[in-house]
Amino acid sequence: MAIPDLQPRTVGTLSVGSVASPRGAALDEAARRVIPGGANTVTRWIGSPYAFTGADGAYVTDADGRRYLDYHAAFGAVLLGHNHPVVNQAVISAITDRPDLIGLGITELEIEMAELLTSVIPSAEQAVTVMSGSEAVAHSIRMARAVTGRPLLVKFQGTYHGWSDSVARNMISPPERAYGRDPLSAGILDAVLDATVIAEFNDLDSVRALYEAHPEQIAAVILEPIPHNVGALLPTQEFVEGLRTLTREQGSLLIFDEVITGFRHSLGGYQQVCGVLPDLTTYGKAMGNGFPVSGLAGRRELMERFDTAGGDVLMAGTFNGNRVSAAATIATVSYLRDHPDFYERTHRLGQRMRDGLAALLAENGISASVSGFGGTFNVYFVAPPVRGYRDLLRNDARAYVTFHRRMTDKGFLMLPIALKRNHVSGSHTDEDIERTLDAAGAVLKEMAAEGLAPRV
Repeated sequence: MAIPDLQPRTVGTLSVGSVASPRGAALDEAARRVIPGGANTVTRWIGSPYAFTGADGAYVTDADGRRYLDYHAAFGAVLLGHNHPVVNQAVISAITDRPDLIGLGITELEIEMAELLTSVIPSAEQAVTVMSGSEAVAHSIRMARAVTGRPLLVKFQGTYHGWSDSVARNMISPPERAYGRDPLSAGILDAVLDATVIAEFNDLDSVRALYEAHPEQIAAVILEPIPHNVGALLPTQEFVEGLRTLTREQGSLLIFDEVITGFRHSLGGYQQVCGVLPDLTTYGKAMGNGFPVSGLAGRRELMERFDTAGGDVLMAGTFNGNRVSAAATIATVSYLRDHPDFYERTHRLGQRMRDGLAALLAENGISASVSGFGGTFNVYFVAPPVRGYRDLLRNDARAYVTFHRRMTDKGFLMLPIALKRNHVSGSHTDEDIERTLDAAGAVLKEMAAEGLAPRV
C-alpha cells in the first residue's frame, strides 16, 4: 500500500497532518478509494490521527502505535471506558446463549431492558428501543404531531437532534444564518424546514414569542437539557421549569433529548438532576457503552399511540431490541445502578478539570470561559457570561480548535472541531487529570505567547 503525501492540509481553521502518521495516512488514502471522503460520518475526519487500531479503558491507540488519553469517547458514547469487561462479557454471553435475530415476538432481554429503563428514568412509564438517537428523535416528533394534531416544532439555535429532516437545521450556524434558515444538508424540502421554528436557549421569552406568532400550531418543544453539541451551555432552573409550564399551558409536548445527558450526568438523566419531567425522553449514546442502541420513553397514554399497541403512529425497525444492544444496555445501566459512586467520581474529576483549566487560563491572561457538568468540560474562548448561542457567536473558533489540536498532538485526544465537548469516563484517574492539566498549561502558555488566544 503506497504511503501518500503527508503535507499538512487545512480544513477551515484546522491545520492537520502536524504529526507524521505513515500507517494512518495510508489507511486514510485506502478509505478514500471506497468510502466517500474516507469516513462514514462528517465529523470523523480530523487528519492525524487518521485511523485507530485499539482501545482499552481510558486510552485509544492509533494505526502508528501512539496511545492517546481519550476525552472524545466517541462523542460521549463510551461512558464506563473502552472495552469494559462487564459490558463485553454480557454481549458475549448474549451472542452465545440467546436467540439471534428472529424478527418476531419478544425476547426476555427486551423485557428486562425495558423494565430497567422505566425503573431509572423518572418520566418513563413505557419505553421502546431503537438503534440511534436520530431514530428516537424522529419517532418522538412524529408522536408529538400525531397526539396534538399540530404541525410545528420548536428547537433551539445550536442544539443537535440527529440527521432527520425535521431537525437538521440551525446547529453551529455562522452569525449571518443564525436564527434564520440554516439547513445542515441539501435535499430537505422547504416545507419540512419551515415546520421547525428556532428559539434561543435560556430565553423563555423567545419561546413565548413563537407561540404568539403561531397560535395553536406548535406540537412540541424539543430540548437538549444541556446543549452539549455546542460544548456545554448550562440551563437555568427557571428556564427549564418555565418550558414545562409553558408547554402545558399551550397544549404542546415537552421532549427532552437526553441522548447525551442521559445516564452520563445521573442514572435518571438530567431530568433527575433538575426535577422537571418531560412528556417524552430520547436517550442513547452512553446507555450501551459504545454498542449501538438508543431509545424513547414517556407516559403510557402517549407511548400506546404506537401501532405496536394498536395505535396510529408507526414503530418499526428490524434491529430494534436486538440481543447485542439489549445485553449492552442491561449491563451498562445495571452497573451504573449498582455503583452510585461512579457519578461521585466522574463529577469530582470533571470539576477538578474545570477548576484546573480556569486557573491556567487566568494564569496566562487568556479571556475564556470554562463550562461543563458532571464529567464533561470545555473551554469557550470568549469572556463570560456564556448563557446561550448568541454568546457563542463571540467565541474564537481558531483558538478553540488550536487548543484541541495541540492537546491531541501531545497525546490527549480532544476532537479538534469547534465547539465539541470533552468527556471523563469511568476509566479516567486522578493521575490522568493531573497529567492533562500539566499538558494544558504548556499548550495555553504557547498559545498566549504566539497570540493565538484572546487576551483579558
